[in-house]
Amino acid sequence: MLLYRNYCKRALDVVAASLGLLVLSGPLGLVACLVRWKLGSPVMFRQERPGLRARTFRLVKFRTMTDEKNADGHLLPDSVRLTQFGRFLRKTSLDEFPELWNVLKGDMSLVGPRPLLNEYLPHYTQREASRHDVRPGITGLAQVSGRNCLGWDERLELDAQYVERLTFGRDMTILWRTLLSVLKRSGISTDTSLIESNFAAERSSLATNERNSK
Repeated sequence: MLLYRNYCKRALDVVAASLGLLVLSGPLGLVACLVRWKLGSPVMFRQERPGLRARTFRLVKFRTMTDEKNADGHLLPDSVRLTQFGRFLRKTSLDEFPELWNVLKGDMSLVGPRPLLNEYLPHYTQREASRHDVRPGITGLAQVSGRNCLGWDERLELDAQYVERLTFGRDMTILWRTLLSVLKRSGISTDTSLIESNFAAERSSLATNERNSK
């Protein structure tokens, strides 16, 4: 397990990401043109996320939302800015394919805990924080076990279990289950803002309740 975790996993990532970017260069170029046409510029969505050992890197995906703003100049809710085309990109997971570049650079792995927001870092338990002992992944155990339909406690527990039991066989199983999930389009939520935005508030509320009960 240590040999695969420390050496072979990274080598597999480099080979697979290189081949993926080469083979998919045409389709990715077409998607980029469609994003530019339908959603405008920039084509890519970039955001700082915590990676291995919680070091920040810049995640890159295809853009799926417009920049529509209200009269005060503030962005409209995600649910309003997410277009039908953007939903298609998310349902088919096409928006995730540029992350192969993150894999090639060493920011991410094909398989691992999904990179979440930096603002979540203070709210993890010690066990949950172990998700940063490995590179974050394009897909992971939590994603093939329910994707965005799981609650936070379940998702983060699955991430911790993945880190504890990281093997070549498990990675191959997760990749296969990911492929099936994408083909079936099962367990996919196109509007993840409502799911992801409540984590910090949920944990802050829990901490407050625990303090008040002491």
